[in-house]
Amino acid sequence: MALQIDKDHQRFRRIVKGKIREDLRKFLTRSELLGREGRKYISIPIRGIDIPHFRYGDNNDSGVGRGEGNAGDEVSGDGVGPGGEQEGQHVLEVEVGLDELAEILGEELKLPRIQPKGKHRITAERDRYSGVRQSGPESLRHFKRTFRRALRRQIMSGLYNPDAPRIIFERRDKMYRSWKTILNPQSNAVIIYMMDVSGSMGDEQKELVRLEAFWIDAWLRKNYQGIESRYIVHDVRAGEVDRETFFRIREDGGTRISSAFRLARELITNHYAPSEWNIYLFHFSDGDNSSESDSRECCALMREHLLPELNLFGYCQVASAYGSGNFINVIHEHLSGIDAVLTSRVNTKDDIYDSIKTFFSAGR
Repeated sequence: MALQIDKDHQRFRRIVKGKIREDLRKFLTRSELLGREGRKYISIPIRGIDIPHFRYGDNNDSGVGRGEGNAGDEVSGDGVGPGGEQEGQHVLEVEVGLDELAEILGEELKLPRIQPKGKHRITAERDRYSGVRQSGPESLRHFKRTFRRALRRQIMSGLYNPDAPRIIFERRDKMYRSWKTILNPQSNAVIIYMMDVSGSMGDEQKELVRLEAFWIDAWLRKNYQGIESRYIVHDVRAGEVDRETFFRIREDGGTRISSAFRLARELITNHYAPSEWNIYLFHFSDGDNSSESDSRECCALMREHLLPELNLFGYCQVASAYGSGNFINVIHEHLSGIDAVLTSRVNTKDDIYDSIKTFFSAGR
């Protein structure tokens, strides 16, 4: 019975996974999912999956609403009346692990697995039971080895009686499991998000950023054992904030993008040695900057200081009615042909799907 239940559960999970794959582009744009996010699982409402159950009644499927009727009969009434008695469309909420969700994302977008860059690896200590010794706590006593030692001792001393077998342990017979600390290689990564929060970046633009950042997080966490996220906001000046502030803050004034690039360089220099960390830098803006010279300075900072240390620099330009949208053109002019530099445009939520595919199609 348990085996059958396991098979049914696996079949149900395959159905759920298929439904998510079918509507993945739609799920990528569901902002309400972010509010359901837990530490490891996210609750997703899926339409069209009906849990099998018994339904009693006759086999007459005819009728309109609450009354009798035939095909072609006119439906009359003004739509005002008591509540109906017919079933509505079923919506089933299922819990899906973030790893599983990222796996579906990678499969559907055909994203290659990320290979950690060069020597960007650190080690974590882990205890492993690898042998035995003659001392230790009773909770780690190795019963089989202790039994064999006692049996061998009694046989060699002539104390063992096969007709009345009785094994008596002595202190010298006891063996205990032993362990040693091993260094387990572990790939780590840091994601540094930068966002323009000047007056031209409204709530709609930040919602696009929030959605894309969630899926970027999900995919990178699938590929690394440890990940940190840092958040930088800027207008004419840049500052580091927490995640909640990053998606809620709104300021007025101008924009100087180079201030964010300088702060990102400072964070990397002080906290993330490239020999130990895989570093991902993402910048979200409407493309408006204070001057062309500042945009060129950004490209110089990227080329001379940041790009040699990064796995990927992704620039995502969101549509705004107030921004000039020219920064992406400056990047194309000054940083074209560099594999670690990728750009995308997100005008609506539907563009998030293609933007993520652009950033990670090379598996960096």
